[in-house]
Amino acid sequence: MLSFKNVTIKPANTFLSRFCGLMFKKNINYGLMFRNCRAIHTFFMFDKIDVVATDKKDNIIKKYKNVKPGRILIAPKPTKNIYELPKGTLK
Repeated sequence: MLSFKNVTIKPANTFLSRFCGLMFKKNINYGLMFRNCRAIHTFFMFDKIDVVATDKKDNIIKKYKNVKPGRILIAPKPTKNIYELPKGTLK
């Protein structure tokens, strides 16, 4: 699992945690990791987030900075994991 400076990563490994993600949360200080996932949405989020797409060995494939609420994001084909992070995590 990747680590990001000053951000704790929690696995989204239950139906509810995968379904809700970071929706309806303000001032988050942690990130979520979604295994076997290539697409996310930011509907019902109160703030922008940073997103990282990785392959099965957690090599970074693509970074998305300041993804606005109300968007659908589909990562490139080799993506296996998605990390939702607080805005500003990726500098």
